[in-house]
Amino acid sequence: MLRMASSFPEEVLEHVFSFLQSDGDRNSISLVCKSWYEIERWCRRRIFVGNCYAVSPRIMIRRFPDVRSITLKGKPHFADFNLVPEGWGGYVYPWIAAMASAYPWLEEIRLKRMVVTDESLELIAKSFKNFKLLVLSSCEGFSTDGLASIAANCRNLRELDLHESDVEDLSGHWLSHFPDTYTSLVSLNIACLGSEVSFSALERLVGRCPNLRSLRLNRAVPLDKLSNLLNRAPQLDELGTGASSAELRPDVLSNLSGALSACKELKSLSWFWDVVPTYLSAVYSICPGLTSLNLSYAIIQSPDLIKLVSQCPNLQRLWVLDYIEDVGLDALAASCKDLRELRVFPSDPYVLEANVSLTEQGLISVSEGCPKLQSVLYFCRQMSNDALITIARNQPNFTCFRLCIIEPRTPDYLTREPLDVGFGAIVERCKDLRRLSVSGLLTDRAFEYIGTYGKKLEMLSVAFAGESDLGLHHVLSGCDNLRKLEIRDCPFGDKALLANAAKLETMRSLWMSSCSVSYGACKLLGQKLPRLNVEVIDERGHPELRPESCPVEKLYIYRSVAGPRFDMPGFIWTMDENSAVRLT
Repeated sequence: MLRMASSFPEEVLEHVFSFLQSDGDRNSISLVCKSWYEIERWCRRRIFVGNCYAVSPRIMIRRFPDVRSITLKGKPHFADFNLVPEGWGGYVYPWIAAMASAYPWLEEIRLKRMVVTDESLELIAKSFKNFKLLVLSSCEGFSTDGLASIAANCRNLRELDLHESDVEDLSGHWLSHFPDTYTSLVSLNIACLGSEVSFSALERLVGRCPNLRSLRLNRAVPLDKLSNLLNRAPQLDELGTGASSAELRPDVLSNLSGALSACKELKSLSWFWDVVPTYLSAVYSICPGLTSLNLSYAIIQSPDLIKLVSQCPNLQRLWVLDYIEDVGLDALAASCKDLRELRVFPSDPYVLEANVSLTEQGLISVSEGCPKLQSVLYFCRQMSNDALITIARNQPNFTCFRLCIIEPRTPDYLTREPLDVGFGAIVERCKDLRRLSVSGLLTDRAFEYIGTYGKKLEMLSVAFAGESDLGLHHVLSGCDNLRKLEIRDCPFGDKALLANAAKLETMRSLWMSSCSVSYGACKLLGQKLPRLNVEVIDERGHPELRPESCPVEKLYIYRSVAGPRFDMPGFIWTMDENSAVRLT
């Protein structure tokens, strides 16, 4: 077989390799033989780096010399829940500086949870002459001045996406920096911006870009002007719009209804933050064609939501607040048989008493009525083992199941027992489960189920659960394909980590905060795992000032071929293989 493969000209193999889109497949073919390794490295155009500290820019550039697209992630996932301290790291500038000289033909940069300065954006704008795509997801550190540099210099830009980034709004006129000759925009997402943008500049930009397909606006764009934009871009297939008018204006409703009706290709809609229910009627004409509906910020009550989703028979994805209630999920189950993904967020997670009637019954209804459902994120205040067993029986095709019971350590509300059996049913019946988040009262038995049946599980999130190290041992010793494990406020500690140290070398990362891992165990892990970065994060001061048996605040372990990082703040210490602490 190898002799036959080596007889093909390099150009033929390069062409064949170009059809492989999976990073895993590309990695596998590079291991077949030396010639395939060389061919693959020279024809690899897209790179995914799941942790910016797992490899250095220099190593990546040496390995892949002709990259056109890079995806780069920084802070751990728990940063989304404010569990990663301010100043932790994740700076993109060293990467941009290195790529500026090595990849002059770079076209796409996707960043997530990274610190992006205006200087970084200016360097991007000046260095990559054929730059086409910039996605900044949950990033911080930059302002509209940096965006103005991108607008002014990236003449071939097709996509600019600021998804949930923290942007300093210095001026709403940055959109006017797009040249009058610029017409290549296909996708624009500025929903995260807090201040007004220049509407005249936005209107001109939309009007002169005939291939614009996705437009997601911030809440400062008034509803009465939205119809003007839609009239200029009836070809849109994705629309995200801002705040509704404070009061009903019949002329605005009429204009909006007409403009939306003309958008025949519209498939995805992200709707209002604040909405007068009557304005929802403007959407009804496009409901039959919608496949995605994001109402995760919309304060819309259940009766209006029912009327809306009941007219969306082709809906595949719904994000919504818990205002939908059980009765709304019943309507969803009855109307949307093609639903693949459901996310239900809490409208007010900090109130003691439930402000809506959302229970396990709503999720049961959807699991029964939507046979194609694969992914769920569900916030609620009560759950039972019987409900979870029913959900698992109804929907064994889950690949992602994230259940967030708002009050930590909440038991089965019917029996007051732990939810072990219910989550056991989820992992046992859902054979293709890749991502799982557990909550509620759970003993080590639940993690025994996860370790026994979660053979394809790749990411697991655990909070306020478990009894002892045995729970963590079950997961680390049983979940063969586990890549990311994130744990907070659990009694897991030294014994399980040290006994399963070899498992950590097969994973991308482990995050533990407010657990029972001692500083002494972290030092031992540093000895055992020289190829991993073992980082102690502790804002109380140097760990050596406390007994080695004292638990650390946070522990982050990840694979790296670059060695210890060199940009650590004063509250992070890396354990080296000699159990010493490397200070910065």
